[in-house]
Amino acid sequence: MDGKIKKLQQRTPSLLGIEQFAKFAILLPLIKKEKETHLLFEVRSLQLRRQPGEICFPGGKVDHDDENEQAAAIRETCEELGIEKDAIHDVFPLDYMVSPFGMVLYPFVATLASPRLIKPNESEVDEIFTVPLSFFYETQPEIYHVQLQACPDADFPFDKIPGGKNYRWRPRQIDEYFYYYEDKVIWGLTAKIVHHFIELLRSTE
Repeated sequence: MDGKIKKLQQRTPSLLGIEQFAKFAILLPLIKKEKETHLLFEVRSLQLRRQPGEICFPGGKVDHDDENEQAAAIRETCEELGIEKDAIHDVFPLDYMVSPFGMVLYPFVATLASPRLIKPNESEVDEIFTVPLSFFYETQPEIYHVQLQACPDADFPFDKIPGGKNYRWRPRQIDEYFYYYEDKVIWGLTAKIVHHFIELLRSTE
């Protein structure tokens, strides 16, 4: 047993239970438009089963064939926007996020060299639009709170824990971010990632 314990000294720690989480990667595309840097967003097709009509960034699930999360973000962006891989430059990572809904999200930022060549995949993308980066610099998001309450199964062994059925479960709060740009509502994880990106830019000033 001592030998097995010593082998653990060389182990690189990871996120506990990460193998049970779905891994997704997204790309925040930057484009030049009218001499200003814009962020490009997608509106998901209404024909999609998951989150139809939602505003998001290009991205999707990390496949076993992907070299890493960055490769997955680039692949998904090429598929959704109809562009070639060599049109994506200067890719860098943001902080990854662990969702309370069993997902690890890896966001990346990159520049699209030829935005005029974008031909969105109509089966996945209803429309695309851009927002000047300056808008997010000048606008603070509205933040609302969602409370998640524990709901144990009927056969949960309350008799085995202190307090039994009166055990005080700790509630979980989710902060939902909202930006309003013209007629578009950018919210949820998409808005939270935008805010994180802007805060990183501010930290370099």
